[in-house]
Amino acid sequence: MELSAMQNFKLSPKVALKWAVVIAIVLVNLYADIRMYVNGDVAYPLLDILIVGVGVYVFVNKKMYAQRYAFPSVAGMTAFIIFPLVYTLWISFTNYSGSHVMTVDSAMSFHLQKTYKSEGGDFAYKLLDLNNGSLELVLEQKGKTYKAEAPINFDSADIKQAVLENKRIDVSLVAVDGAVEGSAVAMKQLMAYKNALQLMVLSMPESDIKLSMTGLRQFSAQSLKFTRLEDGQTLENGYVVDSDYALWDNETKQLFLPNMDEGFYQYADDKGNLVGDVYAPGFRVNIGFKNYIKFLSNESIRMPFFQIFIWTVCFSALTVAITLAIGMVLACLVQWEFLRGRGFYRVFLILPYAVPSFISILVFKGLFNQNFGEINIFIQSVIAPIYNAFGAEWTPIEWFTSPWPARAMIIIVNAWLGYPYMMILCMGLLKSIPDDLYEATSIEGATPWINLRYITLPLLIKPLAPLLIASFAFNFNNFVLIQLLTGGGPDIIEATEAPAGYTDLLVSFTYRIAFEGGKGNDYGLAAAVAALIFIMVGFLSLLQLRFTKNNQGARA
Repeated sequence: MELSAMQNFKLSPKVALKWAVVIAIVLVNLYADIRMYVNGDVAYPLLDILIVGVGVYVFVNKKMYAQRYAFPSVAGMTAFIIFPLVYTLWISFTNYSGSHVMTVDSAMSFHLQKTYKSEGGDFAYKLLDLNNGSLELVLEQKGKTYKAEAPINFDSADIKQAVLENKRIDVSLVAVDGAVEGSAVAMKQLMAYKNALQLMVLSMPESDIKLSMTGLRQFSAQSLKFTRLEDGQTLENGYVVDSDYALWDNETKQLFLPNMDEGFYQYADDKGNLVGDVYAPGFRVNIGFKNYIKFLSNESIRMPFFQIFIWTVCFSALTVAITLAIGMVLACLVQWEFLRGRGFYRVFLILPYAVPSFISILVFKGLFNQNFGEINIFIQSVIAPIYNAFGAEWTPIEWFTSPWPARAMIIIVNAWLGYPYMMILCMGLLKSIPDDLYEATSIEGATPWINLRYITLPLLIKPLAPLLIASFAFNFNNFVLIQLLTGGGPDIIEATEAPAGYTDLLVSFTYRIAFEGGKGNDYGLAAAVAALIFIMVGFLSLLQLRFTKNNQGARA
């Protein structure tokens, strides 16, 4: 039976193409995952393996046919929502920052590459042109002459690749008697080869001495500063090494250990106790809830956070309310049947929505300039004479340096950018309201205000509610507006531990902690703040859903 089934099986072109595509996708992703893992990344290769593996299983297995339609959305949600959330939470429990970017393995490798000037002296060197594209590297010390075992071609692919990857170049030397033929290379040409010369490690003949470049015209004997110690190794003083990352300083004869609490290497005494200064580069370590404790216990961080949170909620709510009011009024006006040129007004009023927002923001930034902006010039020309009439002096409004004018400016600009969206929504929804309702109320003598209050608003609010919530969420994270217009300023003076400003939203506050901190980029603290923002916004969303549900039940 099995033989008969195998004989009846035929590999059609369609099936062959299908498996070829699957194999190609797997191989490409596997190669990318290996490269990322070699570079020190672990999370992204695991995510890619998970998504690709599940995807191949779903699209190859006939029993999973129904799941093929849901897989793209699930994969996208996993890659762009769940994974960033989990990764952010993980970072919040680490000391990841501008000073702690490396892993402990990378930091150890960095220290192991360090050298110090040892016995062996200094060697003067020169490059001699052999007129065939190659150069002769010649070193001299106390009447002795050495040269590279073979001429060096600095334009070769191997040398260029080593310079590009910053890899060590090993060169063996041999002793020579007498002069070496060739014309000396000029200083200008020598500077062009400087990067390659700095990567060269020259091995002396019949000796363990290594030479490296220590000056523009000099190579010196260098030795490795650190040697890696094995876990469990016993030193001469009786100390037993209990770390996989312990190093021994060959120059100072001291123990060099990683501080797994702070994320730096430090020297240690004979008993393994860490002492003295810390040495860069730092490395990432898990620090538990220290970022959260720092945030909750430090007044200079906690105070601006809650202040910015309240401002973010007020800013988002005011923006939605103002843009809705302006948009609804304009929508009613442009659809008034007695208004001439309604088409022109519609196009004209939608123009702010058609212009890229960043251009409008930068234009407003110039208009609100305190000294030269047209807005202050106009206000001064109108109000200054009134002030002068009462013996007072008018001072220009400090839009960018005073907290409340800056916040008012933010709301004004955002209202200008957002009202066309609300106007378009209201124009579409107004078309859905039957004209018979207005005709019936006109017979009863209803005023336009009564029509707006009892007919238009009730029929518009219900379909608008989801869109208003979406607009609130968008403005809650309106990073571009803040970054381009005020940059979060003016700064809150009391916020000494984390950069914060009166016009910062929570999203820009988190960004400034992560990338604009005075003490370096603090990604761990920013991740902790982002996690707390997620919890607070999630709590507000649950309350909003519960409130909406209760209102619907009450209306029913």
